[in-house]
Amino acid sequence: MPATRTLRTFPRRAPVLRLATLALGLGIFCGHATAGELKVLTTGAFKPVVTEVAKRFSEATGTQVTVDNDTAGALARRVEGGEAFDVLILTPAALGALQKSSRVGPGPPVPLAKVGIGVAVKAGAPKPDVSTPDAFTAALRATRKVAMIDPASGGSSGIYLVGLFERMGIADEVKAKAVLVPGGLVATRVVSGEADLAIHQVSEILAVPGAELVAPLPATIQNYTIYAGALAPNPSNPSNADNAASFLATLAAPDMAPVLAAKGMEKP
Repeated sequence: MPATRTLRTFPRRAPVLRLATLALGLGIFCGHATAGELKVLTTGAFKPVVTEVAKRFSEATGTQVTVDNDTAGALARRVEGGEAFDVLILTPAALGALQKSSRVGPGPPVPLAKVGIGVAVKAGAPKPDVSTPDAFTAALRATRKVAMIDPASGGSSGIYLVGLFERMGIADEVKAKAVLVPGGLVATRVVSGEADLAIHQVSEILAVPGAELVAPLPATIQNYTIYAGALAPNPSNPSNADNAASFLATLAAPDMAPVLAAKGMEKP
C-alpha cells in the first residue's frame, strides 16, 4: 500500500450505521462496495470475528481484505507511528486518543462488541472451580503455572489482571508462577504444557484448538473490554473509502449478534 495517500473527508458515522441497516434489509453485504483491497488492523480478541466477516465480505464484493492483529497498546503505537490502514478496531478510548492526533477519521467510534475474561485449561484436563473470587484465588494458588498476556505489551486483559491480583492480595504468588505472553493466543500455552491455567479474553480462548474454556471470571471481578471501529483519515484510493465504510457497517450490523456469540463476544 503506498505511503503517500490522497486526502478524503469521511462522512459522519451515522450514515455508516444507516448503511448497515440498509444492507441488513436487503440481506446482503453493503452492496455498493467494489472490488479492491482493504487493510484491517484489529486487536487479537476481535480477530476471530473480523476474519469470518472478511471472508464473507470478500466473497460478496470481490474485495481482498487483509487482517493484521496485535495487542491494543501495540496497535495504538503502530498507528500513531504512521502505519497505514483502512479500518481500525480498538478500544473507544484508544481510538479517541488517535483521533486527537488525526490518525483516524472524524466522528465517534462505531461500537462493535464487548468481551469478558475467562479461564482455560487443556482440553480433557480437570476443570478447577472458578465460580467465586475465593474459588478463583484457590485455583491460582493450586496451579503450577498460569499463562496471561504480558501487561508490558499493552494487552487489555494483562493490564487488568495485574491490578486485580494486587487488589486480591495474591500479586506476588501469581508473579512467581506466571507465564507472560507478549502477544497472541495465551491459551496455546496450556495446549503446549507450559502452563496449567490460562487467563485471557474469552474470544481468544475459543480460538485455540486443544484449549477448553472453564468459565468466565466471576461477575464481581469480571472486566469487559469494549471494541469499536474507525476509518482511516486518508484512504489510499477513493474506492477504499466506500469499501472501508461498507466493511465497518457490516461489523456493526444488528445481525452480527449470533456471530459474536459464537466467538465468545456480545453486542456492546
